[in-house]
Amino acid sequence: LLTKARVPHNVLNAKQPEREAEIVAHAGNKGSVTIATNMAGRGTDIKLGPGVVELGGLAVIGTERHESRRIDNQLRGRAGRQGDPGYSRFYLSAEDDLLKRFGSERFETMLNYVTQNREGGDEIPLESKMFSRFVENAQKKIEGNNFDARKTVLEYDEVLRVQREIIYEEREQVLFLDDVSEIIDKNIVDVARDLVNAASSDRKNKEIDHLKLHKDINGIYFPRDLISKEDLKGLLPEEAKELLIEKSYQGLKEKQEQFPEHIYKEFLKVILLRVIDTYWMDHIDAMSELRDTVRLQAYAQIDPLRQYRQIGFEKFEDLIYKIEHETVKFINRAQIRQNLEREEVIKPVSASSGKEDTEVKRKPVVNKKGKVSRNDPCPCGSGKKYKNCCGR
Repeated sequence: LLTKARVPHNVLNAKQPEREAEIVAHAGNKGSVTIATNMAGRGTDIKLGPGVVELGGLAVIGTERHESRRIDNQLRGRAGRQGDPGYSRFYLSAEDDLLKRFGSERFETMLNYVTQNREGGDEIPLESKMFSRFVENAQKKIEGNNFDARKTVLEYDEVLRVQREIIYEEREQVLFLDDVSEIIDKNIVDVARDLVNAASSDRKNKEIDHLKLHKDINGIYFPRDLISKEDLKGLLPEEAKELLIEKSYQGLKEKQEQFPEHIYKEFLKVILLRVIDTYWMDHIDAMSELRDTVRLQAYAQIDPLRQYRQIGFEKFEDLIYKIEHETVKFINRAQIRQNLEREEVIKPVSASSGKEDTEVKRKPVVNKKGKVSRNDPCPCGSGKKYKNCCGR
């Protein structure tokens, strides 16, 4: 806009640090116009030039009101420093984020009612203490929410700390226990119970829905057609649960008989570690996103920390559920290979300064044929062709 109006001006931002001192030095001169970003404008002392004090000093014009009153006051504070005169004025629009967030439909209707236009069609700016109070109250509410968020940061961390201890304890058991069969057995029993309950939720003390259970497990939890529909038909929930557990144990026993004991144990550990690490990393990302979004609940008069605890607990239960079910899926369907030893995820890499090649002496080329061709490397070890070195 200033360029179109042919108004000379400077821009103070972080993109031209070499000119920053020069721009600030001329910002207080008479008739000088300087556009500054929030960060560049805060904390900048502008020295007034000759004749500026008589005209009223430095004028600060803001294009919006910020969420924090402290930022507005810091920008206002560029004018009137050390006893110098100054002036500040902020302009607001009904489309600013602050007014959009806290302005209701009634507020927008009232604005349309009191807005007047000039003869040329431009709107006449409104000046009222009511708008100033409205903006100030909105800023107080945001500052209060931000203060509560900082005050409860340790309580947010405590939620994830408890979950982290549970997962790390289970991971430590997998790493240091010689045999993790007990963990596998518990997962198999829990998964069998969940699958049977899902197929008999509306059938208390009656036969399970064998078609639903077969659809849930066939090719997913067990190899395809290992358990047929006829095997499940007519079974009670407890009988179906025992069948699933028996088939899982049967598959583990076959794997244990086919391979040495240390390979079988490593097979169980590799699957557990892979599943735990994969889903725990996803869970950390989900909790981080939840922490950012749950703070908006404060605007609806809902305690964000309470929501974070409640939803975080539900997500953690879902994490345990996924770990158990994915482990059983891999245990029942995976095939053991001989290359099951765990490898380092990050292998050490030696750094090179680039001087090693120059320090190593070239070894002379040994000519086994007895005769050196013109295009062969020279036997002296210079690296040149024979015709360009000793063969001249």
